[in-house]
Amino acid sequence: MTPLTPRLQAMRTLPPSQRPCLHHLEGRIPFKSCTNDYHCSRCEFDQYFEDDYSVHAVVRPVEVMEVEGCRIPQGYYLHQGHAWVRIEAGSSVRVGIDDFALRLLGPMDRIETPLMGKVLEQGEPHVALTRGERRARVLSPLSGVVTAVNPKLREDARLANENPYTDGWVMTLHSTNLRKEIKDLMIAEQSALFLEQEVERVHHLIEEVSAPLAADGGTLGKDVFGAMPQLGWDRLTASFLRTSPSLQTLP
Repeated sequence: MTPLTPRLQAMRTLPPSQRPCLHHLEGRIPFKSCTNDYHCSRCEFDQYFEDDYSVHAVVRPVEVMEVEGCRIPQGYYLHQGHAWVRIEAGSSVRVGIDDFALRLLGPMDRIETPLMGKVLEQGEPHVALTRGERRARVLSPLSGVVTAVNPKLREDARLANENPYTDGWVMTLHSTNLRKEIKDLMIAEQSALFLEQEVERVHHLIEEVSAPLAADGGTLGKDVFGAMPQLGWDRLTASFLRTSPSLQTLP
């Protein structure tokens, strides 16, 4: 337990949302409120921060990597099924769909999320995407309980395509096994290498059904499926979202 110095005792008198995390006070991260009354030994954020996750846990959305035309902000974790995770306060995480998947499948007509309070399991298909009569499922990047869903996506699913890492977020979770499961995700150079490989796989598929690609820097357009439906919706979703084609028709 963190010793209650006079400074800590004074900060405990502040409203909870205004109590700064000790890592913020030490200049390691932007402002983050303390959710554990300065009992750092109970704080999962403090534990994985100290266990060499300090660089990864710092979220700076303005710093965006671009990999073959696909964007991923620094500090965002990436699941192999192309869902992203941003760590917030305590065990709370924000989840969305990455730029690669949304460029690959194109603009969505509807994005359906689990209801608040729903318990999710890492690697299970809990988010549904709809484009016309076609459906796809996105795997949950972490286990947890849904604490919020993005109401803006109900009104306009294309927000996800336009701003996948900001206004286009899908849901927030209270992660039930964050410390362990975060190790199954990619970040920074791992994400960049993964995206490079995914774009290369797309190009190989395109060349199988069409002429060799023109020299365009290797970047993906904003609607690969819309431009080349002969690639096959089920083939793309099974290959890149890592879901079985049979899942796409679930109600």
